[in-house]
Amino acid sequence: MRHSPSNDLEIAETMADAARVAILPFFRQPDLETDNKNKGGFDPVTIADREAEKAMRAVLAEHRPDDGVLGEEFGHSAGSSGRTWVLDPIDGTRGFISGTPTWGVLIALSNETGPCLGVIDQPYIGERFMGQGELAIATGPAGQRKLTTRKTQSLEEAIVFTTFPEVGTPNEAEAFRAVSQHAKLTRYGMDCYAYALLAAGQIDLVIEAGLNSYDIQAPIALIHAAGGVVTDWKGDPAHGGGRALAAANAELHAAALEILKQY
Repeated sequence: MRHSPSNDLEIAETMADAARVAILPFFRQPDLETDNKNKGGFDPVTIADREAEKAMRAVLAEHRPDDGVLGEEFGHSAGSSGRTWVLDPIDGTRGFISGTPTWGVLIALSNETGPCLGVIDQPYIGERFMGQGELAIATGPAGQRKLTTRKTQSLEEAIVFTTFPEVGTPNEAEAFRAVSQHAKLTRYGMDCYAYALLAAGQIDLVIEAGLNSYDIQAPIALIHAAGGVVTDWKGDPAHGGGRALAAANAELHAAALEILKQY
């Protein structure tokens, strides 16, 4: 854990460090027990999810006791500061229990206007993507680098990612296909890592539905800092969850939004 964190980004990195320590002993363990939070379907949760959120909440209790906390596993704890840390200890638990390295730890700081800081951390690979204001950087095996989204102008040249058809209604899946049929390349099932790739300038669009606020707030802050755009499918703020359209730039966002608005 980092020594005496002071500013918000250092606090977020300290939480990400703590989550890594909590999670990694459980990754790719064949006897890992999995519980199902959705008896009508499959929404897995593991001890790694719970221990990671506990570890991050402990950091906040020590360094930001007046801030609120909203976490996927342990709900909302009100604060007095007007600020809330929004945590998803493992976004992509399906991927986690399958052994793929595309899950991640999501950390956002939100105020009255929405998320203003976002971190996507991939503990196994050792990559961390961070955005705050106009600062967007990544650290990892290749060192530290600045993040900037792509300049792709047309859907025909775009690379599009989603979790469909696993997530969303049949109508929402149809809406996604209406966009993706124009794209150069479509890939599936990357969870939060898709948003990190968008911020890093590797892909152009991420289209999702059925999200909770803790799924999308960190990606919003990160992508905005890297120069991209994130809204819902009507062009309104997406930090409450639901449907999300993340785009590398305003032109590409407008082109995809024109299609999605019809659904």
